[in-house]
Amino acid sequence: MDNTYGSHLINPNPVVHERKSVQKVTTSLRVSSSDESVREPIDALEIFDHLRDITDPEHPYTLEQLNVVAEELIEVDDQQGRVRVRFTPTVPHCSMATLIGLCIRVKLLRTLPPRFKIDIQVTPGSHASEAAVNKQLGDKERVAAALENPNLLEMVERCLGSA
Repeated sequence: MDNTYGSHLINPNPVVHERKSVQKVTTSLRVSSSDESVREPIDALEIFDHLRDITDPEHPYTLEQLNVVAEELIEVDDQQGRVRVRFTPTVPHCSMATLIGLCIRVKLLRTLPPRFKIDIQVTPGSHASEAAVNKQLGDKERVAAALENPNLLEMVERCLGSA
């Protein structure tokens, strides 16, 4: 993937990890799909599965391969309809952190039922501007404004293209 911010890479040599083999555990007691009052709960593994193939904005690797997202950094309260995803930028001064968080939010908004409140945060201690990035990602008006920017939306779509 071309670096859209010029020839200077923020992290020119990221550590690339193997894709984990994960399988969703299914129960043998499935309820008939005709019973709409019963829903299958959503868990951290399912959320991780939605996010793992998002492409990094700077490199042709996935967020999973760069260890930016991990199942253990995802919390789901299915009963309360809450999902919190913490992500870890590859370097503490990553200027792409807000864009990565925006990609995660958009992916979850598109895949999860609307009953879920989504909270996206940088993993504590992993970014030099952690508070500022978290504030931007938690501000609904800023997120909406960012998604109205055609250039930014195009970058998000490019990152989500493989996910």
